[in-house]
Amino acid sequence: MNMRSTPAYLVIGALVVAVVAVSSSAPLIAFAAAPALAVAFWRNGLAFVALTPISAGPRRAEVRTLASVDGLYCVLAGVALAAHFATWMPSVQLGSVATATALVATQPVWQGLIAAASSRLQRVRAAAGVSGGQGLSAPAASSRGQGPSGLPGAPAGSSGVTGAAAGSSEVPRDVVGSSGSSNGGRSSPSRLGWVGIALAVAGVGWATGVDIGVSAQAVLADILALLGAMAAAVYTAFGERARTRFSTTTYTWTCYGTCAIILLVVCLAAGVRMTGYDGRTWAAILALVVGAQLLGHSMFNYALHHVSATTVSVLILLEVPGAALLAWAWLGQTPRPAALPGLAVLVAGVAVVILASARNRTSGTTSASLADAADPAPS
Repeated sequence: MNMRSTPAYLVIGALVVAVVAVSSSAPLIAFAAAPALAVAFWRNGLAFVALTPISAGPRRAEVRTLASVDGLYCVLAGVALAAHFATWMPSVQLGSVATATALVATQPVWQGLIAAASSRLQRVRAAAGVSGGQGLSAPAASSRGQGPSGLPGAPAGSSGVTGAAAGSSEVPRDVVGSSGSSNGGRSSPSRLGWVGIALAVAGVGWATGVDIGVSAQAVLADILALLGAMAAAVYTAFGERARTRFSTTTYTWTCYGTCAIILLVVCLAAGVRMTGYDGRTWAAILALVVGAQLLGHSMFNYALHHVSATTVSVLILLEVPGAALLAWAWLGQTPRPAALPGLAVLVAGVAVVILASARNRTSGTTSASLADAADPAPS
């Protein structure tokens, strides 16, 4: 680890806080006595409000430039983020915290498949003599701005989710390709990367296969969690493109605002109850905003100044066992024994994808950020 001039215990402490913060997300969602879509709206809406003073103050000039193509990518990332929350958060309330958290952690796998498809498209276009522009997988800018909570010096590519390297925002985001490739900064997964993808898919099949014998609701929860992971990968792809120009604060402020507006419309159209919750539920929602949405990813961004993005990406996977332990101790949710081996294989596969992607990156990669790491959408 490169600790620079910062004491090692501060960096370790930041990583511990970050892992605990993001691990608390799924248990808090399961605990909240409110519809999942409403919880998703409030956590994004309140996070948007929390970031507004920074966006309206120090970032005011940058916000004015959102009326551009890059600004459109911020909005599109917010749409994908809304899809992520609208699928993953209900999965937590419908099924097992452990399984939902593990399945959404497959985001780097989907990011790798997106990179492979994008790389193939680039080759087809090249063979046809069509010149392509910068793809969605454009490498994150190396400029530094402020983290989600306005922490000075936080990587400009950081957003606020779980993810694997090279694609996730400041994750997000995933390390699935090599910087500087013809694929806008991302290449197809290497042979080792495909091994990791195969392991992750096998783990998914194992874990979800167990749920087939449990109930239709458990299977629905698994499907929603996987859809949430796919949406997070799309969020990351759009986010990488947007972060080549905007700081973390401006990017996340726009994403959270867009996401909140979409979720509000969906909640109102579906007649979802938005208020009237008890004090414990409001406390859970506030804890989600302060913990997983803002504090957790801010601490990851801080740590990225002192450890590699690959290290952070792998550590983010500790959210899976962390959430399972919190759900067991706090909510009494005991993971199904038959599913545990599958979840372990799944997490191992995702870790292999991250490490393989890191190996593929060229020596000219820009400064690490959660965009290099894999900040999937906020957990």
